[in-house]
Amino acid sequence: MAFLQVNVYSNVLQMEVMVNVILPQTTHKKIGTATTGATEDVSVLYLLHGMGGNHSVWERRTSIERYVADYQMAVVMPSTDLGFYTNTTYDMNYWTFISEELPEIVHELFPQITDKREKTFAAGLSMGGYGALKLGLAKSENFAAVASLSGAVVLSDVKSLLTVRNEAYWQGIFGPLDQIQGSKNDPLYLLEELVNSQKPAPRFFLACGTEDDLYPASQYMAHKLKQKELAVTFEEGPGKHDWVFWDTWIERVLEWFNEKSD
Repeated sequence: MAFLQVNVYSNVLQMEVMVNVILPQTTHKKIGTATTGATEDVSVLYLLHGMGGNHSVWERRTSIERYVADYQMAVVMPSTDLGFYTNTTYDMNYWTFISEELPEIVHELFPQITDKREKTFAAGLSMGGYGALKLGLAKSENFAAVASLSGAVVLSDVKSLLTVRNEAYWQGIFGPLDQIQGSKNDPLYLLEELVNSQKPAPRFFLACGTEDDLYPASQYMAHKLKQKELAVTFEEGPGKHDWVFWDTWIERVLEWFNEKSD
């Protein structure tokens, strides 16, 4: 596998943005893992960071490059700062960047990466778990499956938000906190929109550690997806809100992405 650190200009954000990319590469190694590199129609995973992370954190804190080699899948890891994968009130359109512009940039710079829905996936942790779920709900026509690990996927509990950052931060992201519920940034609202639209829905995977404060949120969201008769897998295991859990479970996510759907 090849690992690339890419600096691109975002017309949406009007700034330079860092994106790390893992690409299949043919290698013949005496020490290490030999791989056969795909040169066209390469499946792709958009892998999103959490709060406090950036484009480098998945590569630094997990074995994602080693795990993905078995699947000959490209991995695109963008940096979106603390923007919560949302078009903020302060005119930083991180949602438009991640959901529309970034795939266009990827297909321009890496033409071997597919634009086929059935080979396009998204995953993330915590804030990135919210972002991945949001992609699956609001851009369902673009993704075969999405996965949220320890995702901040329920935003209706304002008190819990304020334990993470102060009110000014959240208002900068979402606007008035009493207006999040039922808005385009509310996963439950997006779920209703998806069901009513009759668009094709991706498969959903949610996992969380049982010692994680966000465990009830993942459990609840999985329940709501199941209520709407969407294809959802919820799994749990011992773990906290940390990289020990995420390194273990991103390997499971890759396996799940490549399972045959019923």
